[in-house]
Amino acid sequence: MIGQLYAIVIDCPDPSELAGFYEKLLSLSRLHDEPEFVVLGTAEGGEVVAFQQVHDYRPPRWSVPEHPQQMHIDVKVPDLDVAEPQVLALGATLLDGSDKPVGYRVYADPAGHPFCLVTPPN
Repeated sequence: MIGQLYAIVIDCPDPSELAGFYEKLLSLSRLHDEPEFVVLGTAEGGEVVAFQQVHDYRPPRWSVPEHPQQMHIDVKVPDLDVAEPQVLALGATLLDGSDKPVGYRVYADPAGHPFCLVTPPN
């Protein structure tokens, strides 16, 4: 083994705002909170998700090579139909052109980063 996952760092225009979205989506807490850098995790430790401010931020677009994803997170949920209205209420957007096959759906977070809700295989 070379290493372990420590953090996912996400570029965005407003770290505090985007961290608020992921706090609710992933049930995490703020471990570090500064205007230009916010870290979310659990009191027990482990991997964290961090948000860093990027001036002149340009959001990615799903499946458009000229605007690459920059990152992608899969969030495991027990039921897509239950989880979808919850993430939409948090400020997520169902991406244009994303179909809704059994197993996953593609969304954008409030800063435009794509992420998927996925269900575990049966």
